[in-house]
Formats: sequence, C-alpha cells, structure tokens
Amino acid sequence: MLKKVALEKVLFLDIETAPLIYKFEDLDEKAKALFEAKTRFQQSEEKSFSQLYDERGSIFAEFGKIVCISVGFVTNSSTGRQIRMKSFYHEDEETLLKQFSALLGEHYNSPTSILCGHNAKEFDFPYICRRMLINGLELPETLNIAGKKPWEISHLDTMELWKFGDFKAYTSLALLCHVFNIPTPKDDISGADVARVYYEEKGLERIKVYCEKDVVALIQLFLRMRGDQLVEDGEIHFS
Repeated sequence: MLKKVALEKVLFLDIETAPLIYKFEDLDEKAKALFEAKTRFQQSEEKSFSQLYDERGSIFAEFGKIVCISVGFVTNSSTGRQIRMKSFYHEDEETLLKQFSALLGEHYNSPTSILCGHNAKEFDFPYICRRMLINGLELPETLNIAGKKPWEISHLDTMELWKFGDFKAYTSLALLCHVFNIPTPKDDISGADVARVYYEEKGLERIKVYCEKDVVALIQLFLRMRGDQLVEDGEIHFS
C-alpha cells in the first residue's frame, strides 16, 4: 500500500510542546485543582502532583502549548530525492499556528493531501487541533476530521503502520530507526529537556533543530517501510 502513496502529496511533521506555566507551584489554584483531578490516578506517595506536572504538563493540551512545528517535504531533483525542511516556532503560539495553518491551506488542502507523523494520530494531530481551537482558530480541512468516515481521513502514522493491527505496545521512533539501521545524529537534548530549554535557556532555535531532526528520521523511516532507499545526507536541506 505504501508504494502507492504519492510522496509529493505527503507532509511529514512533528511538534514540540512545553507547559503553559513552567512550574506546578506557579499555577493558579483553579488550574492546580483541575490538573490534580486529571492526574489523580497517577499520583502516589512516590510521585507528587508537582512531579507529575514536570512529566506531563506539556503533553496535555489543556496545560501545555506548542512551541515548534517542523515539517518535511520529499521532492525529486536531477540528483535524486531531496528532503526539505521548514519550521514554525515562536514565543506566541497563535502566531506559529496561523503560519502552519496557512501552509496547510495553500499546499495541503485537497482530498489527496496526506499528513504523516509518528504516534501522530494519538498525539500530534489532536494536540494541534485542540490548541488551534483554544486559540480561536478554524481547523484546516486536513485536520478537521469530525464526521468524516475513516477512509476520508488522509492521515498516516508510522507507529500505527508498524503495529499491523497489534495495539498493545508503543514503539518509539528512535527504536524503529535503530532496527531499520537508519542513522540518526546524536542530540544534546531529548523531548524531556524541551520545557527546560524553552523556559530556562530561551532556546527556541535549539528546539527547532531537534524537532527537524526528528522529522528527517520520520521521513527516512517511512521510505524504509516502503522499501525505498534513504535520502543521502547531502540531499537533506534544513531550514
């Protein structure tokens, strides 16, 4: 099936998120109570709500925000396939969401357009939609899945593709890159560092670089799953 996918119609993406308020102690009392209610089954004597917020505050769309969306395109040239990257990152979430939405509206708004991510159906796509609505933005057609039949939703997820119907386990992008022998650069941060880098170092540019590398890994994985050759390093163009 993947061989039939028109690569030029696919937008590969990844997002990075941070909590709206850096530390649990700085939330207002109402927000604290609501977070405690949402995570009450995860709290224990060994793990306080403050620790839970450090771990999960950024992954809940109600308590977090998007600080970067990186996208990748696969194009063909006289020298072969190329990967081209573009990122939307800004202190103001509404601004980056508007920029991303404009890209979708201009280039990925047809029934043949496809969005692809890793664990994106469970995380990236719904998170983007929720934050767009919270920011008062209209959902782009490719993300507005309400009322659509499954075959009308043009979303691909490499983690779902790897499951082959087995819904018991999560498989990370890093693990799949390892088993498919896809080279990945050594990064100085991980997803767990994003909130600290964002708030303490004001390191949006650093987060953008990390996010783009994940999208490149995603694209290379997708190509391997199709049985295609990887794109050479010299044909990968970062933003």
